[in-house]
Amino acid sequence: MSYGTQVVSVNLGAPRAIHWKGKRSRTCIFKEPVSGTVAVHRLHLEGDRQADLRVHGGPNKAVYVYPAEHYDYWRAELPGQSLALGMFGENLTTKGLLETEIAVGDRLRIGTAEFEVTSQRIPCYKLAAKFGRDDMIQRFLAARRPGFYLKVLQEGALRSGDPIELLDHDENRVTIADVARLYTSGPDNADDLRRAAKVAHLLENWQTRFRERIREIEASR
Repeated sequence: MSYGTQVVSVNLGAPRAIHWKGKRSRTCIFKEPVSGTVAVHRLHLEGDRQADLRVHGGPNKAVYVYPAEHYDYWRAELPGQSLALGMFGENLTTKGLLETEIAVGDRLRIGTAEFEVTSQRIPCYKLAAKFGRDDMIQRFLAARRPGFYLKVLQEGALRSGDPIELLDHDENRVTIADVARLYTSGPDNADDLRRAAKVAHLLENWQTRFRERIREIEASR
């Protein structure tokens, strides 16, 4: 079974220094498309790095995916903004694989590598710095077009144009869109929160967050 999707662009980046709001830091959000085959390692794609491993990277966030379809939305939202592929710091720009379709725990094959979908992306100030906009984080969250992270289950290699094959659906079917909605929604989603918190593949910090929200809802009744 396949989603009928493919990789549009493979994007890599190295650390660079930035200044934003009087703060100096290093970031790898500046990624550019590359050609040819790229090796997939447990923690990253060959030639790519993450600058702050406290919030980016690691085994559960080894590869960041962003749908190419969202670029039209952002061009309408941000007229005049340069939006080359890789602008959102994604490693893989994909076609045909949206947050409403992909679920936490789904397994994918891309090239000769295999992956597991782990979580949505929550942006930090570095996204605002790259776009040069104070409101970019708020816009990104409100758009509910977060993209998603992948864990590497089997190392291999991939390249632009590779198809994306669905190997296995997680039975709970909590999509990335569901997680994004629950992150920003009000206190009237206790049942959905309970369902999401039960997903074994959901990252521990998300499970903890949702359980805390459930307790808050129950305490207010």
